[in-house]
Amino acid sequence: MSYDRDYSPLSVLPSTQDHINGVLNAAIVLVLYGDYQSSQSADVYRLLKVVQQQLSVSFGANYACFIFRHFLQRQIHPQAQHAAEAAEAAAVQGQFWQMHDILFTHSQELGNGYLVEYANRLGLDIYQFLQDLSKQTHADRINQDIEGGLNSGVTTAPALFINGIRYRDRWNMEQLMAVITAVNH
Repeated sequence: MSYDRDYSPLSVLPSTQDHINGVLNAAIVLVLYGDYQSSQSADVYRLLKVVQQQLSVSFGANYACFIFRHFLQRQIHPQAQHAAEAAEAAAVQGQFWQMHDILFTHSQELGNGYLVEYANRLGLDIYQFLQDLSKQTHADRINQDIEGGLNSGVTTAPALFINGIRYRDRWNMEQLMAVITAVNH
């Protein structure tokens, strides 16, 4: 297993400033740096949702915490910036995780028309949503996530940290569960 405690520590510790699914004092804290236009980020996100559900069933609802941070690869994913801004605009309206799920479900349909459609589907205030997008209101937040990722040694998305240490093994349920079990014992 590739889980080296001396290599690639998370430079920005999880905090209430993050998008959190769970509680920060959970036994296992998963931090994913991802890009909404990356099919691999979408696959890893879906895998982590299953892992989190399994951990919840096995150990209780507050055993694992999942945090998402943006790590856009603008050079190869031109729609990633607007998608990240859409997620942040939804967050302001209390719907980050709902938009997050939609964006990863439709990672190849991220044009402006689609983003507005997703916002409509969630019942967001469309005027506010469009204002946030047009003014790039949340660009600084996204850039802070990217900077934190770079400071943690992230060069590409997806990148996962388990309890602050970079995970570098295969993206499958067996490997992830083995590492999580080892981390907590």
